Amino acid sequence: MDLGLGHLSGWWPYWGILIAAIVEGEIAYIGAAALVAQGHLSPFGVVLAGSFGAAIGDQAFFYVFRGRLPRWMAKYPSLEKKTAPLLERVRTHDALMVLLIRFAPGLRVAIAAACAWVDVSPLKFSVLNLLSSFVWAIGLLILVGWFGPAYLAHYGLGGWKGAVLVGLIILGLFKLLGRYEERTLEERQSSEF
Repeated sequence: MDLGLGHLSGWWPYWGILIAAIVEGEIAYIGAAALVAQGHLSPFGVVLAGSFGAAIGDQAFFYVFRGRLPRWMAKYPSLEKKTAPLLERVRTHDALMVLLIRFAPGLRVAIAAACAWVDVSPLKFSVLNLLSSFVWAIGLLILVGWFGPAYLAHYGLGGWKGAVLVGLIILGLFKLLGRYEERTLEERQSSEF
């Protein structure tokens, strides 16, 4: 399969996607999916770079906090009390919480840290997080790179315009989901005090 990466300079966009997915996530990846819709990037390369970048970003926090977080948090009892609802949720549903990290913007670091704190198995975390990253990358690419432009072409918004519009809608939904999750955790915290 030709990935359209025939010479060295053809690899740079994919390295950029990988690094951007490590640091941030959705915005750069949606931009890359829009470039797939235009035929400028390979969907295979974008999915691989986005998936591995997203997984590396999530797992970096998990492994940095692993074994250290309980000692650090013991110095701040009030913060430990505030995190109790999230920790309990991770303890009771660890696999589900790992799978949801990619779909919980605003809580990714907190969930990864909570998984490290409650001592989720590193193998379990890594495998489930990588699986979730692939689902996230493929789902976004299908919606932004293909479905959006194809559907919106009926309304004169095909190609990159449709991809950008769908990408903006998805970003908005991710932001709303993140706020909902944060609010839910805050409500649990306030009801426990």
